[in-house]
Amino acid sequence: MVPTKSPAVATSVNDFTVLPLRVPGLPSYPKDTTHHLYLRANAPKAPTADTPREVFLVNVPIDATDVHLRSLFANQLGGARVESVAFEGARVGKGITAPVAPARKKRKRGQEDGESAAPAEVGLLPETWDRETHCSGGTAIVTFVDKPSAESGLREARRAVKSGKTITWGEVIDGKVPALGLARYAAHHKRRHPSHHALQESIDAYMTTFAAQEAARAKALARQRAEPDEDGFITVVRGGRSDLAREDAVRLKEEELKKRQEKMIGEGFYKFQHRERKKKESQALVGQFEMDRRRVEEMRKRRGG
Repeated sequence: MVPTKSPAVATSVNDFTVLPLRVPGLPSYPKDTTHHLYLRANAPKAPTADTPREVFLVNVPIDATDVHLRSLFANQLGGARVESVAFEGARVGKGITAPVAPARKKRKRGQEDGESAAPAEVGLLPETWDRETHCSGGTAIVTFVDKPSAESGLREARRAVKSGKTITWGEVIDGKVPALGLARYAAHHKRRHPSHHALQESIDAYMTTFAAQEAARAKALARQRAEPDEDGFITVVRGGRSDLAREDAVRLKEEELKKRQEKMIGEGFYKFQHRERKKKESQALVGQFEMDRRRVEEMRKRRGG
């Protein structure tokens, strides 16, 4: 029986370049395997300023890290320099962003003057995993330091596919990433119980930054209240009065209510007190009427006499 050859894998699918990766064997499975990574220039529906220097990856290996991808492009695909890697489903927004301008760093290639890095988050809780894993067939976006680096990485990937060059996954990264397997779960068990000092540092950093955010927000509202618009009017916004004015208004309202209650109690707070007061007023009116009537009768008798 003649053995059948495995079907050839396409070198490109639509706009994607199909890059074969040799995955070295493991003690649990001592055979090399081939994993196919799909690459193309990123083309989102809503492009940003970073889009020209981004490469979109599909079918990322489940054990991929930013170290893996940096090493892949730097050591086996022409030396392209990677700035950052964003994996599908990565958890973001776990901390709080400080409302202060970040320290000015050395400008990277292709970065315009005046551009600055995004402010870093502070107050992050300690991670419970020392290394993330991904779903099968996951995606990632690799951002290079500039557009020529992104174009060079794609060009070298197409050249490697055309020449049949062997690209080894995870080459030259020994010791640079945490281990998988039992060691990963042992580290996870230990990280689930962070020290009191680490938690206190995280909470203190978060609350300090939150207080700074609130102060910056109060200043911004104060400036907004004080700035007239183009027609010369000052916009009244919610919470327009200062805290001191608000406290004075509350204090005056409480004093007015207290005086009103004291007056009501003095005049008769209960229903029977109101009835007694009205009864006395009626009796006083009747008595005054009788006195006036007798006085008129006396005056008439004097005139008649």
